[in-house]
Amino acid sequence: MPPNSSVSRVLITSALPYINGVKHLGNLVGSMLPADIYARFQRARGRETLFICATDEHGTPAELAALDAGQPVDVYCREQHEIQKNLGAGFDLSWDYFGRSSSPENRQLTQEFARDLWRNGHLDVRTTRQVYSNADGRFLPDRYVIGTCPHCGYDRARGDQCENCTRVLDPTDLINPRSALSGSPDIEIRDSAHLFLKQSAFAGRLRTWIDSKKDEWPQLVTSIAYKWLDEGLQDRGITRDLAWGVPVPDDIGDGQLKGKVFYVWFDAPIEYIGATWEWANATGKGDVWRDWWDEDATTSYVEFMGKDNVPFHTVGFPCTLLGVNDSASRKWKLVDRLKGFNWVNYYGGKFSTSQKRGVFMDAALEILPADYWRYYLMANAPESADSNFTWEHFAGTVNKDLADVLGNFVNRVTRFCAARFDGIVPEGGAYGPEEAALAAELDRRIAAYTDYMEAMEFRKSTAELRAIWVLGNEYLTKAAPWTAIKTDRDRAAVSVRMGLNLVRLFAHLSAPFIPSSAKKIHGAVMAAPDLIPWPDQPMAQFLDGLTPGQPIQPSDVLFAKLTDEQIAAWEQRFGGTS
Repeated sequence: MPPNSSVSRVLITSALPYINGVKHLGNLVGSMLPADIYARFQRARGRETLFICATDEHGTPAELAALDAGQPVDVYCREQHEIQKNLGAGFDLSWDYFGRSSSPENRQLTQEFARDLWRNGHLDVRTTRQVYSNADGRFLPDRYVIGTCPHCGYDRARGDQCENCTRVLDPTDLINPRSALSGSPDIEIRDSAHLFLKQSAFAGRLRTWIDSKKDEWPQLVTSIAYKWLDEGLQDRGITRDLAWGVPVPDDIGDGQLKGKVFYVWFDAPIEYIGATWEWANATGKGDVWRDWWDEDATTSYVEFMGKDNVPFHTVGFPCTLLGVNDSASRKWKLVDRLKGFNWVNYYGGKFSTSQKRGVFMDAALEILPADYWRYYLMANAPESADSNFTWEHFAGTVNKDLADVLGNFVNRVTRFCAARFDGIVPEGGAYGPEEAALAAELDRRIAAYTDYMEAMEFRKSTAELRAIWVLGNEYLTKAAPWTAIKTDRDRAAVSVRMGLNLVRLFAHLSAPFIPSSAKKIHGAVMAAPDLIPWPDQPMAQFLDGLTPGQPIQPSDVLFAKLTDEQIAAWEQRFGGTS
């Protein structure tokens, strides 16, 4: 469903990537990449768009990764933030701002939100039974405890969530628990005071809110949200015994929470707002950041995330905002549209940061340009079910769609123009019934493509985009200017002129998915603008946009075909069927 016609601008956030190392392609396609494609599409349509992301830097993943790297955690996070920011730029992710959850802005907001929740009666202090490691001499936060999941039997489940079956856990649920720090099973349960968000009190309000979104959210998202509600919403501890994190203010908890920090899943979603504040401070925009988050603003707020993040964004973060809004003079905006994704598997197994299984963003860019990956991942996005990556399927998609259909069309029409029409848009002849029929079919196809993009149905979008490229190839093959020029130069000129206008059209339509290639394609027929706009006018008008006599640049090979030798080498490097 597209944004309401009254919406004047679009706020987009993608799930915050953990700071603990380079992200794999499953992370990329599950949040950051589709968010970027949607942001580019909205900008192309002329809507004011703000695309925000950040590194998620608190909690045990950061501490464990820093410990493994032999660095202080703040130094580790600072370095990893730059690495992830640069890799995002390498994949042409068009963030308006890429912030840090450890920023002063997010620290202030997290503490202010907690104070509001405390004053509004939505928090209380409870004594909990926590895991204590005698070997490490400390309490172990949830992620510091690993063991066997009682639900699926996965033997490396974390104490907060099983990454295999996605069930949310407590460390005490695990079978044969042990310390993630030392590996020692010498652990015991001790009392520890913690702050709890009384989520159970929000169950009715959450259900009413989610009911209002069920026609706008994918079934994947609503099914997860209702599952949590139907099983009975539980209160959630929002503090941890850690040194690295946002400290709990002294005026919360009646003095019982000294030395504790907020749970990463409490402060991380607040960083969506915090990063918007960081963006405003970095760009000199003052208090305008707050307007983007005003409940009454005509802004469509869209979130992108993998299915394991859905519970925290349909329950946890909404509870926080609802609770804060109970006393806020300007109420914070809850998400309007939430796009959730399943997982991409690698040869039937999971991509895994911790186990270094699959292709990671840095290695992907070492071997191929970003557009190869961008197109393939979204053409096979895990929307209705998990998808499976293999090198053979990747190469087949690149070779058939990008090289044979799109690249070959641009190459042959521009090179033929250069060879037979002196490298200028030819004049002579007039568009006839074939061109009118093509324009009418393109009008229909582009309308469908636009609707799919507004609905964030990316596999259908890429299928429609490819069908549009195919239309161009079918037209050129039927028109056969290389044959017509022998007897009817005007007829050949008409089909080449149409072909060159199709090159320009393909650049406009492809820009959200393959932005670098789209600029090269556009540059073959005329200089590309910084923002290639969406072609909203009728095709009969758009396809007459190039002026006869203007020069064109014959295209080089846009997409090199991937060879069997390359596939074999990549399977050996990254792992394949074995």
